Amino acid sequence: MSASVQETALANWLAAGLRCIGQISIADRSGEGFVLTHRDDDTSRNDLQHYGNAVGASEIARFDDAKNYRPLKTAPNLRHGWRLALKDIAALRIALDLFYPGRLAAFLAWEEGACATTPLRATLERQTGMYRASAKISVDEANALVGNFCGSDGGCLRTILWKRDENGGVASTRLPSEKCDPRHDQTGQGAAVIPLLCQEACNLLVAEARKIVRAAMPE
Repeated sequence: MSASVQETALANWLAAGLRCIGQISIADRSGEGFVLTHRDDDTSRNDLQHYGNAVGASEIARFDDAKNYRPLKTAPNLRHGWRLALKDIAALRIALDLFYPGRLAAFLAWEEGACATTPLRATLERQTGMYRASAKISVDEANALVGNFCGSDGGCLRTILWKRDENGGVASTRLPSEKCDPRHDQTGQGAAVIPLLCQEACNLLVAEARKIVRAAMPE
């Protein structure tokens, strides 16, 4: 999917009022570009750290407020206290892709009915090497794992599109139905958002599944 196609889609989403993505607010500077801030920050503050180009997003997204590394970019722990000014829609696309890799393309594919998903069980069963053991996780264990690991209130802000297995089934009965609704703002703030869609279980979830299986194995 080309950059220009994504930029056109992004411009259309903004025009339709989708001014938030994850924990980020997008403000239009009246034809002079865009300004991104953390949704929790008061934009009138004069102590926000200023960044003037798209690559600043990479630095902002790397660590949380406590300076801990963020291995999962869609976790709800994006640091506060910054302001990112961007000159045009191309720079905005690049910055958002650095904050939330691949999520613009995923949403566009979903809108076009071309977003392929992979059931959790299929993702686990295709693992090789040290992660092959993850496929042995039980239904109950997987249900609990996904419920604890993927929750928007501390785990991940993505909206889950994948099912439990080839026969369907919700990702976890321990998650609210809104977790699978692309129209829902996973931060709980109730805004119109560009959703962060999840087409298949991530590597971090697979690693956690392996830990559970290994822990249950006899010495």
